Amino acid sequence: MIDATIQNFDTEVVQASLTTPVLVDFWAPWCGPCKTLGPLLEKLEVDYAGRFMLAKINADEEQELSGAFGVRSIPTCALMVGGQPVDGFTGLLPESKIREFLDKHLPPALEEPAAPEAQEPEPGSPEALSALHQAVARAPDDDATRFALLRVLLQAGLDDDAKVALAPVMPKISTHRQFDAVQRVLNAMDSVAACASIQGATAELDAKIATNKRDFEARFALAQLHLGQRRWTAAMDELLEILMRDKTWGDEKARKTYVAILEIIEPPKPKVADGHIPPQDPTVATYRRRLSSVVLS
Repeated sequence: MIDATIQNFDTEVVQASLTTPVLVDFWAPWCGPCKTLGPLLEKLEVDYAGRFMLAKINADEEQELSGAFGVRSIPTCALMVGGQPVDGFTGLLPESKIREFLDKHLPPALEEPAAPEAQEPEPGSPEALSALHQAVARAPDDDATRFALLRVLLQAGLDDDAKVALAPVMPKISTHRQFDAVQRVLNAMDSVAACASIQGATAELDAKIATNKRDFEARFALAQLHLGQRRWTAAMDELLEILMRDKTWGDEKARKTYVAILEIIEPPKPKVADGHIPPQDPTVATYRRRLSSVVLS
């Protein structure tokens, strides 16, 4: 769930709806039915597991957006798909009716594979690595395939192999966001490998932060320790603490590292039927929204 405003509406709602339907809920603090509908919509967003995103708009504070949607009473909900409103409803509906409304427009839930052999190879498995290595060998200039290989190697803990795979494209790092992400993560891995005592270093950094919450060097070093141990969300949580206090600290080092982690942990989009939108990974979606909320605040 995101709080949408005129400032972030284009990015968080219009652009987001190009890949995932967005249900926009116009509400107000004084509205009784809104207090019931809001939690219900948040529950449904969780139940639908990435099939749609919920954006809440305070109709009193965002009158320009309310006017653009022709809102005359609240609660009013509008469903955005492909950058355009496609349908909506007004008033407090029962959960069953809201589900009917959503199911009419949303892509169907993906079915579980019938048998284990029908699943895609697990990241880091011999089959997945072999296929990606062969693909890179056939097309060494295909950056997308090379990054797919690098991501699998990093997630599997094969850091030395990742360094070998990254070496041919080192000149591109300064201009290629995904290769830059790989280098940032590898740097963190190297820092942890060189650390004599991770537990001791963590305790020392925690003590510094407890004394001074704006000790950004300590916070970033702690994030690096988490990242080096592949504690992805713990690293992003620490980086958010920096961004909430200073968005541009260290030439945006915290933001760039946060984005790098998202690049590495975001899984490939699952295959879906033609015309359907693949669901988002819930962890990646949550942390992207948190970053947007902090950066745009």
